[in-house]
Amino acid sequence: MLKLDDFTLHYGHSQILHGVSLEAKAGAVTCVMGTNGVGKTSLIRAICGQHQRSGGGMVLDGEELPPMPAHRLAQKGVAVVPQGREIFPQLTVRENMETGFSCLPKSEHQIPDEVFDLFPILKDFIDRRGGDLSGGQQQQLAIARALITRPKLLLLDEPTEGIQPNVIQQIGEVIRLLRDRGDMAIVLVEQYFDFAYDLADHIVVLRRGEVIFEGEKAATSREELLPKVSV
Repeated sequence: MLKLDDFTLHYGHSQILHGVSLEAKAGAVTCVMGTNGVGKTSLIRAICGQHQRSGGGMVLDGEELPPMPAHRLAQKGVAVVPQGREIFPQLTVRENMETGFSCLPKSEHQIPDEVFDLFPILKDFIDRRGGDLSGGQQQQLAIARALITRPKLLLLDEPTEGIQPNVIQQIGEVIRLLRDRGDMAIVLVEQYFDFAYDLADHIVVLRRGEVIFEGEKAATSREELLPKVSV
């Protein structure tokens, strides 16, 4: 579904990503792991077009995609749940979700029932302002907003950050359901080791902007992986 080949990224004169190559398959969770500051969020932002990559290739669903702005990549099927959620606090839950309509044809401007099946609390709070929700509820809203766009590729950047344990469990269950549907590739960046390891089908470890390990979770023990993602 997603294939990156020799992906590079610079901020000014500083090189952040060094020849990152990886594959994320539909119906699987590809987990990108590593300590803080190794380039995980930069990789997510480069994939979704928030930062323009310096070089390398990107193929999504068989189509070679040159560097392009984030809104064009959203139209191609790339959705991101950013670190820190970035919901609009003054907009209602409904209005926040409707911002996802911007990359869809007018005929698809409706909130699918599936979103409320996954996140029933959002239906209860549909007219509440985003800023009045708890952190966990805002995270559910951010994921719902991404799903509105009917993505082929879902990018999740630190979805458990600052979230209470019961909501972390709910979010994990939603990610499993989305994976098991089989129609989208999921790339998960996550510091919480147990959450990431339990969900992962495929694991990529970054260090200083380079891939130092890549492998299937089924062939990678916790004991083998933990030293690679720890300081």
